[in-house]
Amino acid sequence: MMQTALQVLDREYLEARCSLVELGAAFDRVDRASDHEENTGKFNDSRLELLKQALGILTEESHLPNRAERLLLLFSDLD
Repeated sequence: MMQTALQVLDREYLEARCSLVELGAAFDRVDRASDHEENTGKFNDSRLELLKQALGILTEESHLPNRAERLLLLFSDLD
């Protein structure tokens, strides 16, 4: 039997919230560490840019399907 959106959200909410908090903490750690870089320029790394692109995919309108697939394709070019 197919679950309702509310049932799915009830099941997934806490884990998704935890993942987002962990991601926020990772960005904070990178920001704090980049303050200690030898050069005073802004820290740039392609992996950080990929993470920012991934956030864009996650925040797109819900009518755009296959977020997980698009994230996998985004990160598949990293190797």
